[in-house]
Parts: sequence; C-alpha cells; structure tokens
Amino acid sequence: MREILLVRFGEIHLKGLNRPYFMRMLVERVKNAVKEVKGHVWLNDGRVFVSDMTDIDEALRRVTKVFGVHSVCKAVEMEKDDFEGICAEGLRLLEGHTGTFKVNARRSDKRYPMDSPTINIEMGGYILQRRPELKVDVKKPELTLSVEIRDKAYLYTKPVMAVGGMPVGTGGRATLLLSGGIDSPVAGWMIAKRGVSMSAVHFHSFPYTSDRAKEKVLDLARILSESLCGIRVHVVPFTEIQMQIHEKCHEDYTTIIMRRYMMRIANAIARKERALGLVTGESIGQVASQTMYALTCTDEVVDMPVYRPLIGFDKQEIIDIAEKIGTMETSSLPFEDCCTVFTPRHPATKPKMEIILEGEAKLDSEALIQAALDNTEIYEL
Repeated sequence: MREILLVRFGEIHLKGLNRPYFMRMLVERVKNAVKEVKGHVWLNDGRVFVSDMTDIDEALRRVTKVFGVHSVCKAVEMEKDDFEGICAEGLRLLEGHTGTFKVNARRSDKRYPMDSPTINIEMGGYILQRRPELKVDVKKPELTLSVEIRDKAYLYTKPVMAVGGMPVGTGGRATLLLSGGIDSPVAGWMIAKRGVSMSAVHFHSFPYTSDRAKEKVLDLARILSESLCGIRVHVVPFTEIQMQIHEKCHEDYTTIIMRRYMMRIANAIARKERALGLVTGESIGQVASQTMYALTCTDEVVDMPVYRPLIGFDKQEIIDIAEKIGTMETSSLPFEDCCTVFTPRHPATKPKMEIILEGEAKLDSEALIQAALDNTEIYEL
C-alpha cells in the first residue's frame, strides 16, 4: 500500500483518434512539473499516476497547474484482491468525518468479481457497521469515498480541481507582449490554456523604467512558467525609440506610434521563434490605445494574427483571473513599465493614418528596430 497522485483529465476525452497524441503530451507535461520532487509518472488505463515523489503536497500543487489536468487526488494504492482491506482503508479515510457520505465505485477491470453497485453496497455496509453515526446520502453527500478498481485498487476522498485546458504544445506557438501590468499575464495564461506554447517580449526603457521593473516582469514570467512548462522572455531596449517618437512625432500620437513599433519588433521576434501569432492583453476601450480605431492601426504593421483573449472583459473580470492564477500581487507592485513613459495628456482615440505615417516618416525605422533587436536580452525561465 502506498500514497500516490491520481491525475484526471477532461477535454482530452473528446479527441477521438488523436487522443493518444494528447495523452503523451499530457504525460510529458506532468513529468516536467514533478521532476524537481523526483516523481515517477506513468499512464495506465486512462489515468495518469504520480508516485515516489519526495514531497507529495508540492507535487500536488505543481500538477494542478499543468494545463490539460482536470483534477488531482491523493489516492491510496492497494492490492485489489483483499476486499476487506480495501474496506478498512476506506473506513480510515473517513476518520474525523461526521456528516453524510457515499461510496462511488468504478470497476474498470471487468474480471473483478464484484461490479460497481455491489462494491458500493458492501463497502457502505462495512463502514456503517463500524460508524453507525454516519449516514448515507447518494444524491448530495458531504463526502464521497471513491474507489477505482484497475490493475490495483485506488481509494480517495477529496479531488483537488486543476486548471483544465489542453496540454501545452498541442495548439501551436505564440509570442506574448508582456508588460508589468495586470492584463498581459492573464492574456498569456488564457491562450496557453488552450495548448499554446509561449514566448514573451518585454519592452524596457531604462533609465525611465528601473531594473526593478524588469525584474517584476521576469517574476511574472516565472509564475506563468509553472503552467507554460517554461518560457523564453526577450527584453527589448526601447528607450531610444521612445525618445525619437517623443521628439519628432505629434504629441497626441506618441502612444499609438509607440505601440506600432512594439508590434513590429514583436512580429520580428515571433518569426524567429516560429510563432503563429501574437498575444496581447488589450480590452476594447480600456485606455486610449485600445479603441477599435487604435487597434486597427497597430494591427496594420504585422503580418500574423493578433490574439486578444481579454478583448471583451472589463477590468474586474481580468483582476479576478489574475488573483486566481497568482499574478495579481506581482502585477500590483509599484514599478512603471514603458507604456507609462511619456504618456501624452490627450492621446488620440480615433487616430488618423496620415498623421501616423507623417510622424513615422521622420524616424529611421529600420535602424531603430534593428538596434533594438540586436541588443535584446533573452531569459530562459
């Protein structure tokens, strides 16, 4: 008898003939999650199992962050031939419980002499004989004792919900524009949840933004990396481009022109990363550069799709997700990012393309972009 983790998945069930591929990817992602606690991971009969880890609670925490995992249970693995021993272990798992319960058996091994309803009845009766103060409620029990009969017997009581989604790497690759704010980490997490592996681009305007601001962004990337199975962050020096825009372009248009240069640089990095699209945290109307007019202007400079999972969210909805995924506290640290540098007093909300192009014509765009790319720092997290 030993304690293990029983890992359950959800949407992968729907993948038909492609399901083996998704299962292999899920197993690899779980292995990656528990390698630091030396967990042994294997797949058997539609379940992923983790055993022999040095810290089961830490392994549980890590596995619940793996995209593709629906829930995780601490389970007791036993030999299935000793039914009385199974019943006794079930009784032990109910220690301290004083309310209603039910037994929920699942017999995957059809050669087992008792079917699922019989297991439910026999084990429930065993428990009630020894704990007569308990009551059975098969519809809304306060605690469910689950028993799975597979190659062995597995018993557990309290599944821990995980992040769900699809295993990272099954949905292609994208590049996230990662600021130090609340929105972009949430956007990256939401796209990655659909199986998309992710790299990131951050624009750093030293000395107007400090090294603490850069470290804040890397901390956000580290938080995301637990679910993303690692992330590569490109930190792009952006000061010279911002200075040139501030000096030579129409004041009301500096933000929208800055965003166009960010998109151009991110597009170039995404091509090197073999990404299929860009991801941003924009939401319609949240700030001046996120009106539909402005977004049309920024999209005009890239040659790949731009995915905006937060486009219809209000701020509180985004904050709720940030708190759920653990980025909110770090995002709230008071270090400015480059988007707040040189913010115009009256930014254009319905920018005119002729004014944008007139301003950009005053800049040596090719040289500025190449210099930024040449001096980009790369962090593997």
